[in-house]
Order: sequence, then C-alpha cells, then structure tokens
Amino acid sequence: MGLLQLGTPLNWEKARGTASQVREWGIAQLLTIWRKNKDKERAVLLWGDEIEYLVVAVDEKQQKVRLSLTQAEVLKALAENEELAKHGPVVPDLQGGEAAKNHCTLPTFHPEFGRFMLEATPGKPWSIDFKDLLDVETDMKRRRVIAKQHMSKDQYPVTLTTFPRLGTKDDFISPYYPPSGPALRSQFVPDEIANPHIRFPTLAANIRGRRGRKVELNVPVFRDERTPWPFHDPTVDYDMHNWPEDDDVRNGAAKENCVYMDAMAFGMGSCCLQITFQAKNINEGRILYDQLSPLGPILLALTAATPVYKGFLVDTDVRWNQISRAVDDRTREELGEVPLKNDRWRVPKSRYASNSTYIAQDSRLRPEYLDPDLVIDEKLKQKLFDGGMDDLLATHFAHLFIRDPLVVFSEDLKELDVNGSNHFENIQSTNWQHMRFKPPPPDNPNIGWRVEFRSMEIQMTDFENAAFSIFIVLLSRVILSFDLNLYIPIPRTTENMETAHKRDAVLNDKFWFRKNPFPQRVTPSPSPSIKAKDQTAMTNGTSGSNSILQPLMPASDLPPVEEEYALMTVSEIINGPGASKNATDPLPTLEPVESTSRFPGLIPLLKHYLSSLNLSVTTRCQMERYLDLIAHRADGSLWTNAKWIRHFVRNHEQYKHDSAVNEKVTYDLIKTTIEKIEPREDWSDRKGPGWEMFEVGA
Repeated sequence: MGLLQLGTPLNWEKARGTASQVREWGIAQLLTIWRKNKDKERAVLLWGDEIEYLVVAVDEKQQKVRLSLTQAEVLKALAENEELAKHGPVVPDLQGGEAAKNHCTLPTFHPEFGRFMLEATPGKPWSIDFKDLLDVETDMKRRRVIAKQHMSKDQYPVTLTTFPRLGTKDDFISPYYPPSGPALRSQFVPDEIANPHIRFPTLAANIRGRRGRKVELNVPVFRDERTPWPFHDPTVDYDMHNWPEDDDVRNGAAKENCVYMDAMAFGMGSCCLQITFQAKNINEGRILYDQLSPLGPILLALTAATPVYKGFLVDTDVRWNQISRAVDDRTREELGEVPLKNDRWRVPKSRYASNSTYIAQDSRLRPEYLDPDLVIDEKLKQKLFDGGMDDLLATHFAHLFIRDPLVVFSEDLKELDVNGSNHFENIQSTNWQHMRFKPPPPDNPNIGWRVEFRSMEIQMTDFENAAFSIFIVLLSRVILSFDLNLYIPIPRTTENMETAHKRDAVLNDKFWFRKNPFPQRVTPSPSPSIKAKDQTAMTNGTSGSNSILQPLMPASDLPPVEEEYALMTVSEIINGPGASKNATDPLPTLEPVESTSRFPGLIPLLKHYLSSLNLSVTTRCQMERYLDLIAHRADGSLWTNAKWIRHFVRNHEQYKHDSAVNEKVTYDLIKTTIEKIEPREDWSDRKGPGWEMFEVGA
C-alpha cells in the first residue's frame, strides 16, 4: 500500500456528483504519464514482494488468541528505532518527505486496511541476479523478526490469510470494541477494526452508499458429520435495528447453508503474497501482464490457505471471492437484478475480480481471446486513442474507468494538476484485478512500468512464501526468454478463478490451459479490437532473445481457438503430462523445446532454463529446493495450507464435527503455526522450514 493521502473526504451523495470530473481528469493525467514514459527504458527487470501479517495476541492463561489492534503502535515503534533508522526509512509512511524515496537496506513496513495487519517489503527492489533470489527467504525471516521485536511479548506476526474467528460473538479483538458503527454498520465487527486513516472508513461507507445496502458475503459451509442441515448461520441477529441496513438480513441477505458476513473487513482484512515486476520498458510490461494472467488461477489453487471463516469450516479453500464481494459496490441495476434505469450498463464483475483485458501488441493475440462481455467507456477510450494511445491499451484503461471514484477529497477538485496522478490512481488503485498494469509514478523518475501478480494466498512459513515468489520470478524469465505463448480466452481464465475456490481444487479439479506454448507466429489479420495503426507493431512482435519461432503463417490457417487449450490438472500444468505423484520420483525430462508440440509443464521449462545458465552446483541445488515444494504441492505429495488447516481442525480433540471452530481449536492452531516459524535445530538444510508441516500424513 502506498502513501496515504490526507484531505477532506466527500460522502457518497457528494462524491457521486464528482465522478465524471474525476474520471476526465484521471484520463488527462494518464495521457501525460503515458506520453512522458512510453519510450522509457530500464537497464534490467527488477521486482519486489509484499508480505502481509496478522498481528495476534496469545493469552496463555485463558488459552485464547485475539487479533491485536496495534498496527499504529508497532509502526510507530519501528519508525522511532534509531538503530533501524541508520539503514534508511523503515516506515516510509511515517518517515515521509524525501527520506521516504530513499532505499533502505533493511525491510520496510507499511499500514494496511485492518488495524491488526502489517505489510512488509524488501527495502530496495530485487534484481533477477541469483544472489538476490537466494536472499529472499532470509529477508522474509528478517522482516518477521524485526516486526516481532517491536511488539509486546504476547504478540506475534503470523502469515495466515484470515483470522479464523474474525466476526464471532466473543471478544476476538484486543482491545475489545462492540460490533457495529456508522462506517461499516456490521453485525459482527466494529468500525475500530479498520485503520483509522480517513481513507478506510470513507471507502467502506461509500461502497455501502453506492451499492444501496451492505456488502454481502455468503460462503458455503463445510458439511461435516454433525453439521446442522440445512445450515442457518447461528451468529446472524435478525432482530437488530441499529441502522437501516440491518433490514438486509430480514430481506434475505444471509443465505441457507452459508456462513454470512456483511463488512469490508471480512475481505480486506485478508492477507496475501503479491509480486511486482518492473519491466525494462512498456512493451515488456505488457507481455508480462498478458502471459502471467492465465497463471493467476493456477497459483491461487496452489497457495490455497483459507478454509475457515467466522468460526466455521467452509467448503472453499481460498479468499478471492470473499474479498471481491467485500468491496463490491455494484447496484442492483449493474448486477442485473433489476432493469437498467439510472445506471449506464450492466457490469459483469466486481471491482475486485479476475482480469478482463489483454494488452500486449502481440501477433499471437487473436480476437477470440478477448472478453466478449467487456464493458468500456467509449467516450474515454476515444480520448485516449485521440491522444495517441493504441487501441488495446486504451481499451484496457477505458474498462477500468467504468468505475466511480470511491474516495474523493474536496481539495483535489479545485484545480487539475495534469502532471500529477491523484485522479488516475483514484480509479486505477480501486480496480483490484488479479493482474495490475502500473504506469511510472510522475514523482519518481527512477521507477518504470510495473506489473503486479496479485492472486496468491499468503503462506504460513517464510520458506513457502520465498518459494512461490522465486517461482513466479523464474517464470517471468522463462516467458520472456522462450517467448512463451500462454494465451487462452479471457472467459476461460475467469472460469478457472472459480474452479480455484473449490475444496482441494489443486488435486481434484482441472483448469483450462494452453496445450502448446510454442505455436507458430502468424501474420496478424485486422480485428475489431486492433486498429490499423497497431498492425505494424504487432507484426514486428516483441519476442525474447531465446525465443523459439517457426515461420509466419497466415491467420486464416490457424486452427479454431478451442483446439488450442484443454482441461488439465494442476500437476499436468506444473509438472507436465504423465508426471509421477510419488514425491521421491524424478520429474519428467523435457523434450527439446523446439520439438515439443504439447505443454511440457512449467517446472520442466524452468529446469530447462536453469540448465542453460552457468549456475554453480550450490546455487542450482538451492533453486531446486524451492521448485521441489511447488512440484510436490501440485502432485499432492505436499498439502496446501488449506488442507493442512482443515485436517488440523477436524482432528482436534475439541472439534465436534459440526463445522464450528471454537476458541481452543483456534488457540492450538495458531500456537502450532507460531512454533513452525520459530527457529528449530532439526530443520533440514535441504528442505527448509515449512516443508515437513505439509507432508501427507504429517
């Protein structure tokens, strides 16, 4: 999360009237940024990771764990530590001004939505040098240690996606505040649970105001042996009359056989692992955006870690849809529940959703891959096109700008700063898609075009988080070096995101994926989505230096799009077809890249890439231990966090097989995760901490 702006926020009734102005000014700022930076070149690709923590307080006497609302106190303690300050600003949001623009040799810490959350990042961007890659795990451990040193003895930074008892009827937070409040108006959580910066309560209130009712989250409950059926969430109070929105549950908001939640905190209070790439130039950034997009659902399933909500086991494994619903500001008209009358269009997806656009000027991008239901603001697209932006990129931003601004500061409406980015970021930063394409910030010339990979769940251990970070970074190298073509139609990626939510999807379900990543390049034919002036750039392509290309072929000779992709298991995607499910067996050998006509598997591709480099035996072995975790997570030899948590709960002596996760089960679960991340002498040098936690039968 970037620096938080101060100002006088407008409530929804006033903010609604400024929406057109903010969008128009945002487009003007975007065009200025684009013109200044469209030819910017960086020497090398850089990247960074973001780790988010829950801060918990462990009460040993009562054997109870609570969320600790101490974000501000921890950040203040970090910022005031003079020894840390010698290495640079460790809390840029508090150590502002020019100091905040300097790199820190230590990790940096940032606020998040929940007062019980912390975000930590490396103090400076990582390079793709293998020395940097091998420092990632150590740096992640250092962040946790530094954060813990600035907490009280009973507090711990844990990397769970959600707190299992967030929103229950007991005192799950410390200090305790009763539920409800004017911003969230929730039955289950107080306003005080959110970061008090004016942005957050305004965001929550204006989402509710625009929507016309509270947000509505219904997660299917896990039906165990003694789960009451049909299940009716016993925590819902149908007789509450504090706010007009309390009528929501009486009007059917809480669905049968679901765990019901009603506030932004249940989504934005979740933790994730996020990777940001800084590309060498805009073209490389656009390639990464497109080619990483189909991988989002696969990595979501591989990192599944969210089987508990509000004190109940649920029948899903990941957080994504819950966050989507927690910030869904669409009206009934936009949702298609009633005919359009006051709104401009029906909007198929929440602001927090899977991608709906491809943006690379790539000859392999066929019109059939695009979203047939894409909604764009044609007027704003024309402004971008008239300003010189190509059709694909103009379409992308015109889609993002169908949204209304949610947090508008009155001070920003007085005069347009065309060289700024506040109005552009107002819309851009509240489109939370699983990939994000980010222009350079106008106030920092050292930063280039960036791409965020946002789908992954946070993992319990630093070893896992480092492994998935390094895996994605290596994949970005393979994509560019081999000029991989991973395109599938956007609706199939949307479908894959839904599949990733299923319980044990990583083992039991199949995902749409491209069969052959090395197809022939084609001579592009005109398409409705690609204007004539873009054809030359697309024909030239943007292939990497190690790309494997076959002769150009006419677009008319291409096979039907439906023949280019198929349903595959996660293991087939990661390890290749026919990969063994025995964790001790070697992975399949990759055929010569030039000759393969089927998808060889991502791990074999990565190993092929690593073999082409002059790596020391030590470095290669260290890389292998991370790839082994991914490979065996995919084939089921190692469990996902979600499966491990579900197994832990269902085998706890106090679990009654009724889906309810009580305080003692939660206490033991979190105590166990804390023990797993604390140093131990018996950790294997090869596997590292976190591995033994998820072995089948462990």
